[in-house]
Amino acid sequence: MSLVEGLSHITLATSAIEKYEQCVEFYSTFGFQTISQNVPPNSSIVEMVQNRSEQEKLLHLFAKPPATPITLKIVLSKNATVNVAVPEDKDWRLEPVSIAVVSKNIESVISILDSSNLCYKKYTYPGFDHSYHFEISPDLVHIEIYTHDPLNNLICFSNKPFPFDKTLHPVSPVKPSMLSPSDNKPKFTKKRIGLLTSGGDSSGMNAAVRSIVRVAISRGCEAYAIYEGYEGLVQGGDMIKKFSWSDVRGYLSIGGTLIRTARCQSFREHKGRLEAAYNLIKNGIDALIVCGGDGTLTGADTLRSEWSDLTKELIQTGKLTAEEVVPHANLTIVGIVCSIDNDMAKTDITIGAVTSLHRICEAVDSISSTAFSHSRAFVIEVMGRHCGWLALMAAISTGADYVFIPERPPEANKWKKEMLESLERPIKCDDIKKLLLDAKIDTRVTTLGHIQRGGRPCVYDRNLGVEAVEAVLRATPDTPSPMISVRENKIMSEPLMEAVELTHQVTEAIAEKNFRRAMELRDPEFAQGFNSYLSTAYMKNKASLQQNHSLRIGIIHIGAPAGGMNAATRAAVRVAINHGHKPIAIYNGFSGLLQENVHELNWLDVDDWSSKGGSELGTNKAEADNLGLIAYQLQKQGINALLLIGGFEAYTSLIKLNNARDNYPAFCIPMVCIPATISNNVPGTEFSLGCDTSLNAIVDSCDAIKQSASASRRRVFVVEVQGGHCGYLAVMSGLAVGATNIYAPEYGLSLETLQEDVNHLIRRFGADKKSTSSGRLFLRNESVSSTYTTNVIANIIKTEGKGLFDSRTSILGHIQQGGAPSPMDRIRAKKFAVECVSFLEKHAKFSGSSGNSKYPKVYTKDKESAAVIGITGAQVVCTPVIDLQSDTDFECRKSKKAWWLNVKPLVELLSKWGYSDSEPIEEDMNICGDSIGPE
Repeated sequence: MSLVEGLSHITLATSAIEKYEQCVEFYSTFGFQTISQNVPPNSSIVEMVQNRSEQEKLLHLFAKPPATPITLKIVLSKNATVNVAVPEDKDWRLEPVSIAVVSKNIESVISILDSSNLCYKKYTYPGFDHSYHFEISPDLVHIEIYTHDPLNNLICFSNKPFPFDKTLHPVSPVKPSMLSPSDNKPKFTKKRIGLLTSGGDSSGMNAAVRSIVRVAISRGCEAYAIYEGYEGLVQGGDMIKKFSWSDVRGYLSIGGTLIRTARCQSFREHKGRLEAAYNLIKNGIDALIVCGGDGTLTGADTLRSEWSDLTKELIQTGKLTAEEVVPHANLTIVGIVCSIDNDMAKTDITIGAVTSLHRICEAVDSISSTAFSHSRAFVIEVMGRHCGWLALMAAISTGADYVFIPERPPEANKWKKEMLESLERPIKCDDIKKLLLDAKIDTRVTTLGHIQRGGRPCVYDRNLGVEAVEAVLRATPDTPSPMISVRENKIMSEPLMEAVELTHQVTEAIAEKNFRRAMELRDPEFAQGFNSYLSTAYMKNKASLQQNHSLRIGIIHIGAPAGGMNAATRAAVRVAINHGHKPIAIYNGFSGLLQENVHELNWLDVDDWSSKGGSELGTNKAEADNLGLIAYQLQKQGINALLLIGGFEAYTSLIKLNNARDNYPAFCIPMVCIPATISNNVPGTEFSLGCDTSLNAIVDSCDAIKQSASASRRRVFVVEVQGGHCGYLAVMSGLAVGATNIYAPEYGLSLETLQEDVNHLIRRFGADKKSTSSGRLFLRNESVSSTYTTNVIANIIKTEGKGLFDSRTSILGHIQQGGAPSPMDRIRAKKFAVECVSFLEKHAKFSGSSGNSKYPKVYTKDKESAAVIGITGAQVVCTPVIDLQSDTDFECRKSKKAWWLNVKPLVELLSKWGYSDSEPIEEDMNICGDSIGPE
């Protein structure tokens, strides 16, 4: 790896003596030699550290030209920060690398690592440089070794002759055959990636196009947009256009697809695919990222499977020469599933599905008020083809009274005679309307139609396109075409045709009326969602539990309001009633409990709570402090199970109640907390209720602000968002709105950072054409710095801009709590609530005594009986609150673990890497041999 020109050395710092010595030994093992150190005579390292002075040692790697000699400065300092190693379950190739090592003898590197018992990961590639169109050596196997140095810096060793910087730009490879005699400069062709959108449009396609284009450019490739899907691929010419960094500016907030989509009958025929192959080769494209449904992705894989025969035919017919075809001997295909139906197997979600669910819920929420006003029944028809995901999730989110889905149609014996014929064919809205009219219920039918496709994409659908370029660069001629999928909240690749085949099996099972098989083929979350829906939609005639095993479940809201609180309460109440328990509402938090402001809730009390924001029970930030009085009231009200719904205050209250069990038997009951806070700062879960609602509220506001900034041309907005000392809202909303940078407590904020951002703005606005320059956004967390306030940052930007641009501020405030909860928060709320009732039942140990006994009816002190429920991956888990305390930063009121911390580099990559209207900057880099440099 080479150094940026002008950089004299690399500094590695630690505050631990042992780590300092280990670091020196580590790099010495790989050939670095000590050339100086600053230890005074007769002074030990320990003495220097105690005296707060720094110890440093310079290590030098000597190299012969053209390799670059490198110097490392190893520093022992009290002020050094501690790095965190990349977890082993991650793909280390996708993580930021601190230092990259190029070595011709990679086997010796492996031998050293093995002998030192160091953990490392090895990746092998065939002898082809995937960034450029030339073969290094047909027999050479490229190897990358990733490991950590003693300071937890991620190090990459490679035998690849021309490595590139993953975060900045490629190093131009040099071969003697590529040098021109006249200018002696390397001539090479960057890898060209084509992308198209096909089939039905879905919101989020434009966000995916933006991500693909910008990641491709940042990885040293060229991106070509193919207009109107396969039709543009067949026609060629102006339908295939090279995209620059600025061509996708503004794409994030626009629904549909700006590069358009169309049905193409000609591509289904051999002649059409032959034309497509010709146009790809003529434009130098040998990788294709295809966004669409199963039909679109199947067509792409067909093109790849026929590629060899198509290219031979093009040569034989004289349309192309062998010299033109040889550099494109293989076609790489990567699929991104874009479909509102969410009907693709091997992925939890598809681009566009969540936005479509937003549109449906907005429509149903509006219709509900009319239904109530006129005592009228409404039958809503939604899209989804052979997949019931949209209908089911909309039913869960809106509290629908009945849902019809292909995977589980209604049973014949539950319907009146007039409906029996409809069971022989797909059930139509008019059939259901007829039944309701026969029952003398005023009924209307509403078919939402294509309104479900359109509109601005929600937050979830804006963040799923980044992995596609990495999949292109990893692909080899022998690997199956990959499909980008989301599994357990992780973006990964799955074999494309395996997913398509499983998807077709579901359709076939439904056609054969094998509905059990169809449900089994859906992901487990689908079946769980259906069961949870049933548990809250229909009231059972008889309680499932005997009276002496009935619980009085207290439900209390604590902390600031958050979207989903009411939805969780509704679900918990109905599940509890169906299980024979009594749900007891505690109004206005613990202060309401002390005032005996409690009430038993019935089925209809919570009927319309799914779509309501805020807290119907009332909530405040008062924690459980008056433990004696709280224990007295719990005992007086007969509450023997407790469900807390709220933020960090609810979490700490649960800790206090659990810790006081030895003194107060009233707390020796099962207790569980559902995290509900927009800040997403409660340990034990990757997502809290309310954070998705808040993100969408922030993004809605920022989209409007960005529009204002763009209309004013040369304007920068600094937007302040909430979150306390947790930067989740700033980071994730920054990614969704295309912020230039985000300022969050986890990363800190300094004058140096502000200066870098100002310099970036000067370059960007200076390169923009005055008539087309658009505005920029910076997102600042409210607690990132007491010095660099929102106004101070805006003033610095305006002053340093010197008239090139001005700045404005926007403090969003409590608008971030949102109105109606988002569908994702409603779905999570129901999932949490159903699991919570099961948890309380499981840990309720009944004594079997009568009410006159001195022992309480329910008594448990097991640590597992006081827990926080949360999402980890795709699983709902209950973690004992005792086990979570070590993962808690109580001073900053947040978890020490944050899966989203690695998102910030992606925010900067997608918004800051390129700065001109043509191509992003590519700094001059030295080509190195066996040397080391920073990434």
